[in-house]
Amino acid sequence: MKVLFLTHAFPRYDGDVAGNFLLRLASALDKQGIEVKVVAPSAPGLSENAKFNGTGVDRFHYAPSRYETLAYGGNMAEQVRDSWSARFTLLGFLGAEFRAAVRARRSYQPDIIHAHWWFPNGLVGTWLSRLSNTPLVTTLHGTDVRIARSVSMSRPAFRHVLQNSIVTTAVSRWLAHEAQSLVSAPAPMVAPMPVAVELFSPGGARKKNALLFVGRMTKQKGIDILLQALAKLPAGIELDLVGDGPERAPMEAYARELGVQDRVRWQGTQSQKKLVEFYRSASALVVPSADEGLGLVAVEAMLCETPVVAFESGGLPDVVQHDRTGFLVSERSPDVLATAIEQLLARDDRGAALGAAGRMRALATFAPESVARRYADIYKNAIASAPA
Repeated sequence: MKVLFLTHAFPRYDGDVAGNFLLRLASALDKQGIEVKVVAPSAPGLSENAKFNGTGVDRFHYAPSRYETLAYGGNMAEQVRDSWSARFTLLGFLGAEFRAAVRARRSYQPDIIHAHWWFPNGLVGTWLSRLSNTPLVTTLHGTDVRIARSVSMSRPAFRHVLQNSIVTTAVSRWLAHEAQSLVSAPAPMVAPMPVAVELFSPGGARKKNALLFVGRMTKQKGIDILLQALAKLPAGIELDLVGDGPERAPMEAYARELGVQDRVRWQGTQSQKKLVEFYRSASALVVPSADEGLGLVAVEAMLCETPVVAFESGGLPDVVQHDRTGFLVSERSPDVLATAIEQLLARDDRGAALGAAGRMRALATFAPESVARRYADIYKNAIASAPA
C-alpha cells in the first residue's frame, strides 16, 4: 500500500520538532509494509526532493524566500488573521501545495491520501481526491479545530473537508467531540499520533524542586497562570521554560512583575535529544494549556517517568490519569494549580510511582508500532469503503 501525506509541518533536519510525529508515523508504517511519501513546504537550505530517514519528501515553494513564513513557525492562523500580505501568501500556498500534490500523485500513484490538519492540507486533499478518485483520510490535530471554532467563516470549508473525507480521525476524544459540535459530519475516529519511545526514556538524577514547561509560548499555553502559581509556591521551587514564541517577551516582563524572575530559566527551543535531559531531571512537567489538542509533551514526560500536573482541559485527560500517572486540575486557577504541585512534591516518593505508571501507559497507547497498526487498519477500511 502507498500513502501520500499532505502537511505544512515536517522535520527539516535531524532533531527538528516540526511535525516530528509524522516522520515517526511514516517510519512505523514502513515497518508495516506501507510506503509513505510526503508533500510539505520548503524552507531555506532544503532540496526539493529528498529522502528523510527513508521517507521520500517533496518540498514546494509557495512565495519568494523572504515571504515563505507561513510554515514551521506554528502561527499560520495568526499571520493570516493579522496581515493582508499573509492572506495573499496563503493563496499562493494553497496553489503551490495542490500543484506539488498533483505531481506527486502522478509519479507515486498512492492508494490513499492522508491530510494532516484540515486546513490547509485537508482542503487541498479534497481537491486532489476528487481529481484523482483517491480516498482521503484527514487527521485533526488541534490548532486546526481552534480555527474552525474561532473563525465562523471557516466553517463551510471545515464541513466540506469532513464530508469529503472517507475517514476523519482526531488525536483525542475532546477534539472529536469539538469537531462534531461545530459542523454536521460523521464523528471522527480517535487515533493519536506516535511518540519516540526509543528516545524518551528514564535515566539520571532528578532535581528536588524543579518544575518544567515545554511548548510554544502562546496565550493558549497558559504560561501566565503557571508564573502566578510559581509565585505562590515556596521560594526554593524553580521553573525551566523550554520553547519560544510571541508570548516569551511579555511573559519575561510578567515574571519580573511577579518577582519570580530569579526562579525562572528561559531555555528557548531545544532539540528532542536535549528535551530528554530536561524531562529526566525535572521533578514534574506542568501543562497549564487550555484546550490542548492532545498534549504530546505530557506523553514525552511520562515516557521519561516524569509525573505530570495539567489542567483537565482539551485532550489531556486522554493522556494523564488523575492520581495514577499525575494530577489533573479541574479548576483553571493559579491557586489550585499551586496546591496540586505542592501535593505532588510533598509525596514520600515525590511522584516516582506516578511517573513509573505514566511510562507504562504511554508505551501502551502511543508507541509507534501501536499507532501504525491503528492507521493501517484505517487505511484498509477507507480503501474498501471508497466509492468505485
